Amino acid sequence: MSTAPAAKTRKTVAKSVPAAKDSKAPKSAPVAKGRGKARQAEPSGGAAETERELTIAEEIDALTDPSFMTSLARGLAVIRAFSDSRRSLTIAQISQKTGIPRAAVRRCLHTLKQLGYADSDVNNFSLRPKILTLGYSYLSSTPLTVSAQPYLNNISRTLGESCSLAVLDDNEVLYVARSATSRVMSVALNTGSRLPAYCTSLGRAMLAHLPDEQLKAYFEKVKLRALTDKTVVSQKRLRDILAGVREQGYAVIDEELEVGLRSIAVPVRGASGNVLAALNVGAQAARVSVAQMEEEILPVLLRGAQELSVLLP
Repeated sequence: MSTAPAAKTRKTVAKSVPAAKDSKAPKSAPVAKGRGKARQAEPSGGAAETERELTIAEEIDALTDPSFMTSLARGLAVIRAFSDSRRSLTIAQISQKTGIPRAAVRRCLHTLKQLGYADSDVNNFSLRPKILTLGYSYLSSTPLTVSAQPYLNNISRTLGESCSLAVLDDNEVLYVARSATSRVMSVALNTGSRLPAYCTSLGRAMLAHLPDEQLKAYFEKVKLRALTDKTVVSQKRLRDILAGVREQGYAVIDEELEVGLRSIAVPVRGASGNVLAALNVGAQAARVSVAQMEEEILPVLLRGAQELSVLLP
């Protein structure tokens, strides 16, 4: 298994904007909504230079490999446009988010609908449960998931709490294995689930060990949003917390992801010594205090992480 990927820095494109003929400032080049800020020079007598991020469509079109299938890449981009916060989207919204022409978006959605992966209600489209089969077949058979499951089951039985193993993927925590208890929590997590890295114990356990440049790139791309009134959204404070996590060897989240939920995580290193994954236990705050997590759960997690490390390269 490869190391946890660094936060991806999107490519930028510079566009020359003719100097304004009157006193008005030149308009900036269009920027895909939510995909970063454009930088433009102050108006002057010459041409103003505007730099913006490439849209997904532009990145796809820039690939010149004759074996590259543009239509497939566009279809995957349309699927990824949906998220937990935007489960229903119009053709126009997907086009704006990806930069893919509306006609192409319409054809992608029509194909997904015909194959049973998408559904529509008037002008709104949404993904159907069948879409899960695309990723679950990999996650359920990947060597790490299969090999780690017995270890997670043992930890869960020992502690009577849910236990998870995750990796960093595209700035998020990706759950690759999980052993859940029967207790009900509002955060429904399964193999393949994704959560923000900055406000989860799993994420912080891995972010704390990223090289400086990768961590810098992560903060440049990710917006820190408050999910509860306890969520840390200050980059400076979060950096200080990550430094502490790196020093002490574990991360604790106290109701920052969800009110009433606490969790503790430890990094899992491969044979190379690099942190490749993280292991955690989550519990209801009303039942388990932070002190209990550190005294009773942490030693079990540390042993589990050491055992799991033999599975990683």
